[in-house]
Amino acid sequence: MKMRTVYEPEFAAYGRVIKGYDTQALKEAMLHTPLPEDVVYVASVPELEALPVAGELAEGIYGQMPIQIGYCNGHNKKLNALEYHRDSEINMAVTDLVLLIGKQQDIADDFTYDTSLVEAFFVPAGTLIEVYATTLHYAPCHTQEGGFRCVVVLPKGTNGELEGTVAERCGEERLLFARNKWLVGHKEGGLPENAWLGLRGENITLD
Repeated sequence: MKMRTVYEPEFAAYGRVIKGYDTQALKEAMLHTPLPEDVVYVASVPELEALPVAGELAEGIYGQMPIQIGYCNGHNKKLNALEYHRDSEINMAVTDLVLLIGKQQDIADDFTYDTSLVEAFFVPAGTLIEVYATTLHYAPCHTQEGGFRCVVVLPKGTNGELEGTVAERCGEERLLFARNKWLVGHKEGGLPENAWLGLRGENITLD
């Protein structure tokens, strides 16, 4: 698999690099967050949301919508799944990391997705990016044995637990895994039983 960086023109189909925001305090706060041997995701961290940059991102990037700031940290080398939201996601790479991403438009009519379409993008430490709503993504991959730390900014309530069951009307509902989170998993991804296992092909591994 060819490795590109988010500074190359090919990334424009998936997102953009954001400049102009002072993220130093956010980076320093993230250094105190856990870094497990597997992967941990925490949707909302009050200490991160209290930083001045949180208000700036809510205003300038999300058009004054309420947001949540959390993190995804750990060690990972596999694709395992792909997800998307109805809104863009903002990520800041606290360490170097790699994103395995694809396009929602390439999900087939039967809600399967061919993993050969996935592309890999290197995100250097300190880089702030927007991942567009139609970009399929999941947990980052680490590039160093020390693991990865990644800030995750989303509209408030995203990834929260669903209330009750959702009536299936157009078929996409079977992918709904959490609030504002549609997920397509791989059979080798170790996902819960209620996950839609629609990834076809190799469970891509970066080694």
